[in-house]
Amino acid sequence: MKKLLVVLLSVLMVLSMVGCKKEEVEVDDSPLAATVEKNTENYAQESETLYDANLGDFYSYYQKAKEATSVSERFALMAIAEAKLLESAVLLPLSSKGGNYAISRVAPYTSSTVLWGNDMERYHSIIVATELIKASDREEMKAKYAELKGTGTYREWAVGFLKDKGYEVKDTYTMTYSSDPQTWDVLATSRSADSEAIINTYDGLMEYDEENTLQPALAVSYTVSEDGLVYTFKLREGVKWVDSQGREVGEVTADDFVAAAQHCMDAQEGLEYLLGDAGAHIVNADAYVGGDVTDFSQVGVKAVDKYTLDAPTSYFMTMLGYGVFAPMNRAYFLSKGGVFGVDNYQAVAGTISYGTSPENIAYCGPYLAVATPNNSVVFTANESYWNKENVTIKKLTWLFNDGQDPLKAYNDAVAGTIDGAGLNASAVVQCKADELFDDYAYVSSTDATSYCAFVNINRKAFANYNDSTVAVSTQTVNQAAKTNAALQNVHFRRALLFALDRGAYQAQTDGEDLKYASMINSFTPGTFVMLEEETTVEIGGKEKTYPAGTFYGQILQDQLDADGVKIKAWDATADGGIGSSTQYDGWYNLQNAKAELKEAIKELKEQGVTVSSVNPVHIDLVAYAASEVYLNRAKAFKQSVEAAFEGAVIVDLVEVSSSKEWYGAGYYASTGYDNNYNMYDVSGWGPDFGDPSSYLDNFVPGGYMIKSIGIY
Repeated sequence: MKKLLVVLLSVLMVLSMVGCKKEEVEVDDSPLAATVEKNTENYAQESETLYDANLGDFYSYYQKAKEATSVSERFALMAIAEAKLLESAVLLPLSSKGGNYAISRVAPYTSSTVLWGNDMERYHSIIVATELIKASDREEMKAKYAELKGTGTYREWAVGFLKDKGYEVKDTYTMTYSSDPQTWDVLATSRSADSEAIINTYDGLMEYDEENTLQPALAVSYTVSEDGLVYTFKLREGVKWVDSQGREVGEVTADDFVAAAQHCMDAQEGLEYLLGDAGAHIVNADAYVGGDVTDFSQVGVKAVDKYTLDAPTSYFMTMLGYGVFAPMNRAYFLSKGGVFGVDNYQAVAGTISYGTSPENIAYCGPYLAVATPNNSVVFTANESYWNKENVTIKKLTWLFNDGQDPLKAYNDAVAGTIDGAGLNASAVVQCKADELFDDYAYVSSTDATSYCAFVNINRKAFANYNDSTVAVSTQTVNQAAKTNAALQNVHFRRALLFALDRGAYQAQTDGEDLKYASMINSFTPGTFVMLEEETTVEIGGKEKTYPAGTFYGQILQDQLDADGVKIKAWDATADGGIGSSTQYDGWYNLQNAKAELKEAIKELKEQGVTVSSVNPVHIDLVAYAASEVYLNRAKAFKQSVEAAFEGAVIVDLVEVSSSKEWYGAGYYASTGYDNNYNMYDVSGWGPDFGDPSSYLDNFVPGGYMIKSIGIY
C-alpha cells in the first residue's frame, strides 16, 4: 500500500480539498482531454510500482509455476497463479469466439479446430457447398467426425456425404472481415487481424490438419535428441518462393528459418518473447532480444534447420503453427530494404518496404494476395505451391464489413455473396421471418479465444493517440484523478466487474437464447489442460493432492474458494459432470458487488477520496455508435453497472463513428500509455501453443496484454 500511495500522490494532488467537508468541492472541473500532454518520463517506474501493488501475488505464484519440476506440477501452479490474476480484477472474462447462431455453406470440421496458433485460419482445404447446409445434415457430419477423427478419412467421407445429399461442392470461399491488416509481415505483428490474413500466404514446418493431427508441411520429418533439447527438421526439397505476381524468387532453405527468427527478434513487435524462456526456450533468444548477445550465431536456430532449447519444452511442437516460426526469404527481405541486427533494424524500420503490402512479401503458401483497404482482400491460387493438388479452394475472398448494418452479413449469406454468417439478435429475427431458421440455423462451436473487458489502472490518454479529435473524454481533471484512484483499488475493481450482468450484455450480440453459449469465466479455459499424474500443491496454506486427470479449472476454483473471492470460474457439475468454465455467469452478483464497493469506499476515504451518489466515480467506455448491435451492448453495460450502485458509479459512453476509431482507442495502441479508456471490451487473446503459459505470460511485466490495463 505504501508503494501505491507514492504513485497516487501526483494523481491525487488535484483532490486536496476532497473529503474536507461533507460537501465536496472540485478544485479543477476543466475538461482534461484539452490539457493533457504526453509525458512518459516516469511511466516505466509507475508501471513497475503499480504492477507490484496489483499483480505482485500473481507474478510470485507464476514464477513458481515456471520453476516446476514436472508438467503436472507446472499446470497446477499455473492454475493457482491464474486465481490470483482473476482476484486482482484487472480483467473480466467475457466470451470466446463462436457459440452463436449461424448459417453456412462450409462443411463442419474441414479445417483445423485446434485451440492454439493460427492453423485454424488456413482455408485452402475446406469444403464449401454451393447452397447453405441444413442443420440436420451438419449434425450427421459432426457425429461422423467424432467417429472418424484421427483416421484421416473424414474429408473424403464428407465430400461423398454432401454429394449424396444433393449438394454441389465449389472451389471458392467468400467471407467477411472487419479490420484491415496493418502489416503483411507475419514476423513483426501480434495482431490477429494481421496474422489471420498472412497465414494463407506461407507454410510452416508442421501444420495441424482438419482432424487436428500435426502433419509435415515444409518439413518432411524431424528428430528430437534424447535430452529433449535439440529439434532437427528435414526440409521438403524444391519448394519455391514467389513474389506477388507468381514469379520465382528462390527456394525454401534452412536459412529461411534462421533469417525469420532473427527478423522476429529484431522487429520486437510483441511476440518475440515466444522464442525465449516465455515460450520455446530457444538458447540465447532472450539475451539477443535484450541486447546481451549481439551475434545471432549464438542463438539456437541453425541453418541445418535445428532448434536448440535451453530446457525441455513439452509443448514445443504445438508452437510450430504460429507466425513466429514462419520462414522468410533472406534475399527478398534485403531487396525490400530489410536489415538484420536489433539496433540496425530499429534505426531504419520506418523506411523498410518489406511487409507494407501484399505486393512486398514473398510467398511459399497456397495463395497470392491483393488487398484493397476497407473493401476486400482477395487470395488467388499460387501455381508454384508445392501442395497445390490438395488445395480445394482456388480463390479465397474477404469482403469488408464494418458492422454498422446488423443485417448485412445475414443478407449477404442468404444471397450467396458470402458463404456464411453468424446471426446477431436482429439477424435471428429476420432468419425466422424468412422461414430459414429451423432448417439452416445451428450453434457454432466455441474455441479457446478469451475476449475480456480490461480495466485501465493508470490512464494517461483522454483522446485517441492516433487522432486527438476522436473519442474525446468529457472527464474533468478532478474526475479523472478520482477514477484513477478508484481503479487502483482492488475492491472497487471487483465491485465493478461483479456488477456487470454479462447475460444482458451478451444478449445484444448473440440473442437472448444464446447469451450464455459463448460466455467464459476464466482467462485460460478450465479444460485446456489436465494433470498427467497425481500432484500435490498448497492451496490456502494446506497441501492438497489432485489425482491424474484433474482439470486446470478445478485447481483454479479451489484457490479462489480458499482466498474467499466469490468468483465461480469452474463448475464441476457442468457438461454431464465433466466440468466446465463456460456457458454460465460466475461473476455477476449484486450482493457481492455492493459488499466490495462498501470496502472500496472505506479504503478510498482513508486516502482522501470520497465516493458516493453525490460524488460518483466516472468510468469511460468507448462505444461503437455506428453499430446498433455494439452500441446496444455498451448501453447494457452502462445500465447494469449504474443500476447496481445507485449513482455512485457513472458509466460515460464515449461514442465513435467507425470501427477504426473503436480499435484506435486501445486495440491498435502499442503501449498502455496510449490506451484511451477506463474500461475496454474490444480485444482478447487466443493461445499460441498448448500450455497455460500462452495465456498467462500476457500478464507478466512487459507481457503483451499487460498494456491493456494501462501499464508497460
